[in-house]
Amino acid sequence: MFPKRLGYSLPLTKPSNTLIHRITQVLEDFVSLFFPNYCFACEDSLVKGEEIICTRCLLEMPKTDFHIYQENEFFVKLIGRVPVKRVLALFKFSKNSRVQQLLHTLKYGNRPEIGVKLGSYYGSILENDYRDEFDLVIPVPLHKNRQRQRGYNQSAEFGRGLAETLGLVFDDDILERIRTTETQTKKTKLLRWKNVKHVFNVKNPDRLVDKRVLLVDDVITTGATLEACAEKILEHRVRALSIACIAAAH
Repeated sequence: MFPKRLGYSLPLTKPSNTLIHRITQVLEDFVSLFFPNYCFACEDSLVKGEEIICTRCLLEMPKTDFHIYQENEFFVKLIGRVPVKRVLALFKFSKNSRVQQLLHTLKYGNRPEIGVKLGSYYGSILENDYRDEFDLVIPVPLHKNRQRQRGYNQSAEFGRGLAETLGLVFDDDILERIRTTETQTKKTKLLRWKNVKHVFNVKNPDRLVDKRVLLVDDVITTGATLEACAEKILEHRVRALSIACIAAAH
């Protein structure tokens, strides 16, 4: 009656990749019913295919379009202080907005993946016109003590995503912050500049020679921090220096 008693054995077959994929999807859908993934900008649940930030937020959060207009307000603000080629920013920053919520979570919520996601997203916007415009991506550094406390540099995570999408070299071991500084949020333009004037250093200058550098940060406000970094970079025979940020505060 049974194949085993007659000297036969039932063939053992491995489940197909399609079956494994379907089982995985069912399990993921089941888990998401009780532990839904949510958008870090608006906190609504993400639907299948969305990661970290929902499609609606990516479409609705206000863009600067600085990649279209070279002589934008922040380019004009910086070009009189340092010879930058481009000043780019993805979003317009305003208080109590989804952009602020997103950046706050990136910076203080132990969510470095937000930075990588935003870098990749901005890279997809820039790649048609800017893929061949830069060679090297450098983030504005944190002081080593602050980075140790936070676990990562939010600007570096943004730079990683941007560099990978644009096919550029990413290097966070060229520029260093050698002094800690007080928070910039409540300082005047002059005090911001004095606060960061002598806090950066280039420790691997040979990596900069003849490179078209893209310096990246999370938010640009007065531009004092970026100006201080740019001055140090420009001392080492770079071919061109541009800036890209997640957001620009008007």
